[in-house]
Amino acid sequence: MTTSPTTSTQDLSTEAGLARRTLTVPHLVFLIIAASAPLTVVAGGAPTSFAVTGLTGVPVGYLALGLILVVFAIGYGAMSAQVQNAGAFYAYVSAGLGVRQGIGASMLALISYNAMQVGLYGIFGFALASFVSAKTDVDVPWWAAALVGFVVVGWLGLNKIDLSAKVLAVVVVLEFAVVIAVNVVSFVVAPEGVGAEPFAPENWATHGIGAVLAFGIAAFMGFESGAIYSEEVKDPRRSVARATFIAVGIIALFYAFSAWALAVGVGVSNVVPLSQEYGPDLMFVFLEEQGTVLLADIANVLFVTSLFAALMAFHNAAARYFFSLGRARVLPHVLASSSRRNHAPVAGSIAQSALALTLIVIFAVVGARSELGPLFPVVTMFTWLTNAGAFGLVFLLFITSIAVIAYFWRDNRGYPALVRLWAPALAALGLGTVFALILVNFDVMIGAEGPSPLVVVMPAIILGAGVVGLVWGEVLRRTRPHVFAALRDADVG
Repeated sequence: MTTSPTTSTQDLSTEAGLARRTLTVPHLVFLIIAASAPLTVVAGGAPTSFAVTGLTGVPVGYLALGLILVVFAIGYGAMSAQVQNAGAFYAYVSAGLGVRQGIGASMLALISYNAMQVGLYGIFGFALASFVSAKTDVDVPWWAAALVGFVVVGWLGLNKIDLSAKVLAVVVVLEFAVVIAVNVVSFVVAPEGVGAEPFAPENWATHGIGAVLAFGIAAFMGFESGAIYSEEVKDPRRSVARATFIAVGIIALFYAFSAWALAVGVGVSNVVPLSQEYGPDLMFVFLEEQGTVLLADIANVLFVTSLFAALMAFHNAAARYFFSLGRARVLPHVLASSSRRNHAPVAGSIAQSALALTLIVIFAVVGARSELGPLFPVVTMFTWLTNAGAFGLVFLLFITSIAVIAYFWRDNRGYPALVRLWAPALAALGLGTVFALILVNFDVMIGAEGPSPLVVVMPAIILGAGVVGLVWGEVLRRTRPHVFAALRDADVG
């Protein structure tokens, strides 16, 4: 990708840094929610959970996960007030557990965020190509549609962050509007009446609850990204914590309510078999059957823009990780290059775009010979990479909870035990459980039929990145002691 006129070579600097005091709490909330892609979760995630788990208690899973993450956010928010760094996980783990562990976390986070972002191009390309083909009778390959999104995401990534935030704000508001409209239609139709059956214990307190939580956690991925923008918010000591609590609360309640509404709309007794039959198309089929074809078309368009919003949010997160690690000289220092004019992390953005382009091309070439046909990018690129990324990010949340305890153990900074000890400990217990559930259900999550090497390979790649980071941290300690010492002695608040 070539640099745009606004980010020419003369405008780049490794000293310019990120934009300061740019983002407000509402900006941050939209950036966080955009990564969670509300319409994508309601149209794709909820039906998938119903279909795979065979349980109607999916709404309870969103509430349970929301509770775990609210507890996590208590210690996380306190940590964000002490440490402001664009490489949030890296900085927090370094401050709490040590530099080598922090570098290990940084590599794991970098791989996980990139896996989530690149994987989304698979379903974005499929959804956009399918919609265009259906409306124009022009056969558009998924990779061509993916490249359209790639170009726009890359351009926005080279511009000031508040531009991305404003674009995402519009998309997120429209997503909420269409999902609310679907919810209203669902309750009006309600073929079996409006009841609370999905919340009854017998519909979720069974052996399948593990799979519900394993699938549901992907709906929240991106909520932790608020801390990544801590250098760019107007009030770093308060904004991150406030935005995180607001976003998690909205996400949990909205997803639970919308999953319940979908079950009511198609009938609680039918939601599992219909989800197994139609998958992510269930919501659109439901709308067309109710005669709301226009709403179905609008929902289809916004499904595509929802995916774009998630692409943009994870691109921004990955770019800032590249920037932070380049600035710390853990990775080549050139990655710390930012624009003098708009302070965008230009080198990090280009690095993320280059990685995304490489994998789009690889999957396009391989997919051309696949028997999966049009579903290839969804079944492979999207499913493999996003689930692997979610696996890595849940593990990072678990490690970060432990790092929070260790950080405040040395100096409580005036925080009560609930904030610095009990809440992070409970969060670590809950997140550790979810992590184990994902590992146990990984074959189901990637759609493997029978034994598959991917069940071992994908988690191994993610965790292996963390091990490589630990080893690289030791190499830096031995061969570049000045860099290691600077990281160790960095003022983290």
